[in-house]
Amino acid sequence: MTSNQKEEIKKMRQDGNSYSKIAIILGISENTIKSYCRRNNLGINKVAKPDKEEDLYTVCKNCGKPLEQGTKGHRKKFCSDICRRSWWRDNEVLYNKKAFYKIKCLGCGKEFESYGNKERKFCGHSCYINYRFEKAEVRND
Repeated sequence: MTSNQKEEIKKMRQDGNSYSKIAIILGISENTIKSYCRRNNLGINKVAKPDKEEDLYTVCKNCGKPLEQGTKGHRKKFCSDICRRSWWRDNEVLYNKKAFYKIKCLGCGKEFESYGNKERKFCGHSCYINYRFEKAEVRND
């Protein structure tokens, strides 16, 4: 492969041409084009990923405020719980949540949705308390 062909391949890849189209135009094997492009990082719309995890989260995903990362635990993505909840509320359609379960509450009898826990028995703490202590009083009478 000549240096002129290499320059042509670079230009064509930057323009968004496929390996097969470049191979046809230049009369070179498609596999030769692929291997040259891979060795020289000539992918289409190549996105540069940060080298270190520290570079991933420097600002809040919701408001853009700079983040101060601690030395322990997971990397922060949000500056506060308010921003985290707001971001998830605004972006919940982006994530496919499959773990919704419809359950009938033992306390009040209403049907409720539980996310991620199909073993729940009560729709809330107040139903649990009422069920537990009202039943105990009825049994003692």
